[in-house]
Amino acid sequence: MGDIDDEQKQTLQSAWATQLGVAERYDDLGYPLLAAKLRAGGAPPPSVQGTPIIIDTDIGGDPDDAIAVTCAARNLPELAAVLTADEHHGQRARLARHLLDLNDRPNVPVTAGADLGNTRYHAADGLTPDHIPGQPTDVLRTVREVCASTERPVRWVGMGPMSNLAHVLRTAPDLAERLVITQMGGALNYRDPTRAEHNFRLDPDAARHVIATAHDLLLVTSDVTFTDEIAIGPSSSTYQHLAADAAPNWAKLLAAHLDQWFTRMYPTSKQHDPLTLTAALQLPFVDFSRRHITLAPDARMTATPHGHFTWITTRADYPAFRNWLEKQLQY
Repeated sequence: MGDIDDEQKQTLQSAWATQLGVAERYDDLGYPLLAAKLRAGGAPPPSVQGTPIIIDTDIGGDPDDAIAVTCAARNLPELAAVLTADEHHGQRARLARHLLDLNDRPNVPVTAGADLGNTRYHAADGLTPDHIPGQPTDVLRTVREVCASTERPVRWVGMGPMSNLAHVLRTAPDLAERLVITQMGGALNYRDPTRAEHNFRLDPDAARHVIATAHDLLLVTSDVTFTDEIAIGPSSSTYQHLAADAAPNWAKLLAAHLDQWFTRMYPTSKQHDPLTLTAALQLPFVDFSRRHITLAPDARMTATPHGHFTWITTRADYPAFRNWLEKQLQY
């Protein structure tokens, strides 16, 4: 998966243990404060490298979803299923099916998930051929089948509203311990303080339920992902590469999707979801810490002393991530 060297493959447990060990060893240098902070935060999420991946995506809106699905399809044999969130009359699932097929992954199932009735966030008209059928709609069945395929944890990578995840946790609480969840969403300092971050805002009840009940959860927040440092625009080298005359069909699909987004919505596409994917892969591009967080009824997120103890991202190495992303999209 990409060109990740052995040093970068160091597990989160090893990195955490090393940091804690150093902090405790050198008391006289003031490190006990760091050690206490690390111990208070608890151990990091479990190592899940190589375990099955379920992607839950609102593909067809911002093209960062389609780009993240493409990275997974082309580079991750452990991709086990794709679910669609904030469905648009089944069109998101059909697009996901088409994109997976273009990347030679016909055996990865696609399931159409919750339709919240939104119509604005769709910029993929005409990109899916008419012969691509509607996809199955039983999300819980798909998740159970993936979990039954392994005795190890299953990685859930959320790239849209958490409606599907909340449904699974409500109807099959026995699966909560099986899922290691990395979710793009939430913000402690959202750019519009009058409302919640987009993915939380679309289904506040789902977001509140997941935060309250999920066992292993890492939030990749908008505080870290909403930056021009990881934006793709018409003049970017990534877009030019995807739109080149010699590009394969999957790349041309992404370029056409980006074109619709630029024309209808925004001048760039920030790569929230590919960065979220790297966090789920435990690649060394994001830093995180544990915070107590609380969600308001509208899902606005705040840090509070008695909130739910949750892993959240604090910063990212954007140049290293951009280099990774470009390598995933080579042809």
